[in-house]
Amino acid sequence: MPSQPAEEKILILDFGSQYTQVIARRVRECRVYSEILPFRTKASEIKKLRPSGIILSGGPASVYAAKAPQVDKKIYDLGIPVLGICYGMQLIAHGLGGKVERSAAREYGPGQLQGDPKCALFDKLPAKLEVWNSHGDKITKLPAGFRPLGKTENSPHAVIGDTKRHIYGLQFHPEVVHTPRGKEILANFVHRICGCKSNWTMESFIDRTCREIRKQVGEGRVILGLSGGVDSSVAAVLLHKAIGDRLTCIFVNNGLLRANEATAVEKLFSREFRIRMKTVDASEQFLKKLKGVTDPERKRKIIGNEFIKVFEKAARDLKKSDPGHYRFLAQGTLYPDVIESVSISGNPAALIKSHHNVGGLPEKMKFELVEPLRQLFKDEVREVGAELGLSKEIVHRQPFPGPGLAVRVIGEITAERLRIVREADAIVLEEMKASGWYYKVWQSFAVLLPVRSVGVMGDERTYDDTIALRIVNSHDGMTADWVRLPHELLAKISARVINEVKGVNRVCYDISSKPPATIEWE
Repeated sequence: MPSQPAEEKILILDFGSQYTQVIARRVRECRVYSEILPFRTKASEIKKLRPSGIILSGGPASVYAAKAPQVDKKIYDLGIPVLGICYGMQLIAHGLGGKVERSAAREYGPGQLQGDPKCALFDKLPAKLEVWNSHGDKITKLPAGFRPLGKTENSPHAVIGDTKRHIYGLQFHPEVVHTPRGKEILANFVHRICGCKSNWTMESFIDRTCREIRKQVGEGRVILGLSGGVDSSVAAVLLHKAIGDRLTCIFVNNGLLRANEATAVEKLFSREFRIRMKTVDASEQFLKKLKGVTDPERKRKIIGNEFIKVFEKAARDLKKSDPGHYRFLAQGTLYPDVIESVSISGNPAALIKSHHNVGGLPEKMKFELVEPLRQLFKDEVREVGAELGLSKEIVHRQPFPGPGLAVRVIGEITAERLRIVREADAIVLEEMKASGWYYKVWQSFAVLLPVRSVGVMGDERTYDDTIALRIVNSHDGMTADWVRLPHELLAKISARVINEVKGVNRVCYDISSKPPATIEWE
């Protein structure tokens, strides 16, 4: 569980909704700290955490089902405001003596809500609101002390509340973008009903986290694996602010990086931020291990295992140089990583492909973990980076996979094929930035296909490689759609790649969405 900040907090009990993280993010957008806990969390534990409010998430179950997840009913007696969303609302009704039944008219998708203007949840909101529903059950009897505070065409109990005990329920989902004024409803709960101020800021986070790092590390030294990506970059600068030269970053050049990546990372962190760095050039080592390998999962596993070996040796060498002080290993763990274990389903997701980040280092290294970003979502990490003085180019850098260009070369990895995709990728990024499109999209990159085709250059016949352009928009990487770039920009990128990258005579544009395709090709 994340260390507890001093600010007010809203606790969210997770009943398996796909939107639980979205609820947490919406609360934080109100500048109030939120934290997700398992639905099984006891009322006694919640009381110790002293939250300002509790939100019960939605979920896929029906509250009257035999094995439906339940909440500790004692939370209703803590005197802490409670808001139930969808399943959470039905749980409140079911648990406090009301009745929930399967509805003859299910509500999925958009609807119109008529809210009670006197209800604090709807303060400064219009009488009619567009909302988004996703439920097949309905409340047929309210618990004692509750009254209806909002209705839709199919539900007279779309919003309910016991205003004396400050317990409320919403049948719809205020957290999703399809409920346009939903964030304001959540803000009214957080500020008007729970009495929270807007004191969860990245400036306060930085100050408090620096104090916590100094307290944890003492006079010790910290090692951080630096990739140049957003998370590790922000973690490096934050740690350096807290402990200065007692941080050493290890940068592993695996030979699968973008053009001039290693030089740019060294220049930024060692020269501009004056952070101690140890660079390991293991390019040949990685290429040797990848020789002849074409299976995507094998590529990822080889790269992950090799990275651990290289990093472990570099860290061990540092530890030998100062055995009494190099006791800490920093990681750029984010809050979504921390709360993965909160899910109630118990069923692992089907393997699509192994995660692009390398897993933890072997226990035999015996480091104590320092995770300065473990309270933050990705957008908050970017805010922290900007607050710490990192450039827009770093803070808003597009995601780049841990295995690097290896998963953008379809088929065997060779130095020549890496050169082709690296040069094509550099052109894509140059043109996306020059046109202003780079910061408008989630990801833009080139993929080298295992396809050769006939072409004509000048008066000569060619038989060369094919580059696919992949440019997508997404909110979180879970779903994505291809970007409708101006044809003039696509034409310019295509012409440059074909003219400037030796060995390429054809450029294609990937117009697949996720799902069914993935963002990366491997």
